[in-house]
Amino acid sequence: MEPTRQIIVALDCDNRAAAQDIVDQLGNGCRFYKVGLELLTATGPEFIKHLVAQGKEVFLDLKLFEIPNSVAGAVRVAGALGVSMVTVHSMGGTGIMAAAVDAARAFPELRVLALTVVTSMTESDLADIGVGVSAESQVLRLAGLAQQAGCHGVIASPQEVSALRGLLGGGALIVTPGVALPGGSPGEHARPGTPRAAIAAGASHVVVGRTVTGAMDPASAFRLVHGNLQLQ
Repeated sequence: MEPTRQIIVALDCDNRAAAQDIVDQLGNGCRFYKVGLELLTATGPEFIKHLVAQGKEVFLDLKLFEIPNSVAGAVRVAGALGVSMVTVHSMGGTGIMAAAVDAARAFPELRVLALTVVTSMTESDLADIGVGVSAESQVLRLAGLAQQAGCHGVIASPQEVSALRGLLGGGALIVTPGVALPGGSPGEHARPGTPRAAIAAGASHVVVGRTVTGAMDPASAFRLVHGNLQLQ
């Protein structure tokens, strides 16, 4: 896959003007954007429609965790908006994930991705909620459930990619938040890695946030990420 299609820029903004400014600065260089709960709450679906109309791909990061009927309804709305990826929380179990996959069948371009363990979580955090195994063990367990439910792929940290690729095979999408350029800050991500290392380990996509959006020159920062992937 060409590197520009593997880089998803996270529009973690609280208003449309800020998000649009990033999109304008990146221009044709960036083809894929993540819209999460903050921007969706601030702007509603209209900005997603705008991105799709501009020929951009959208990763709608909803982390759906609800009863199956509600999850299916949200996935159908995401498909109608024209997004390329939508997330469901694997901790909801196979019923929720299967409902999402079934709802997505009406939209051939829509991929359902299961969030495994949030990249900000440590093993101490997992212990707090009664999970007494390593982060990687939990990620692999949940990824196996996602595969059984028919999900097109998973969300996990760069540190679990190699094991996930071995478990899921070559066709699954593995999308990795928590990436930063060498020497950059991983922010709140507890299990980070570099874009190059994530792709080399088998990730299909990397999600970059402040590495690009917080830079003085986002377009130059995006080119650095692109160049990091091409060093493979």
